[in-house]
Amino acid sequence: MAGLSTHILDTSAGCPAAGVLIELFSTGDTTPLASCNTNADGRTDQPLIPAGQLKAQSYELHFHAGDYFRKREGATSTVPFLDVVIIRFGVDNPDQHYHVPLLLSPFGYSTYRGS
Repeated sequence: MAGLSTHILDTSAGCPAAGVLIELFSTGDTTPLASCNTNADGRTDQPLIPAGQLKAQSYELHFHAGDYFRKREGATSTVPFLDVVIIRFGVDNPDQHYHVPLLLSPFGYSTYRGS
């Protein structure tokens, strides 16, 4: 299964982050290759890039975390510490699957290459 996928876990609430806008760009481009919102499981309904369409190049994932935290129940700040989290990563073997998850809280995040 090649292609590109992602998911988001809200580590501060201990649950998937639903309803987060995600945009995928080729690094340096201003037009998104893909744009979608996470589902109730914190995942996208379809791969961001399907098998056979991934290219060896650099990409950026833009996770609109600020909007998510503003909408989340109990959020009190109108100016979030994290607004748009941008993860820039490279694909060197487009025949492999790339999964780039985001572990998110209002004041920090981490990512890794998953499977």
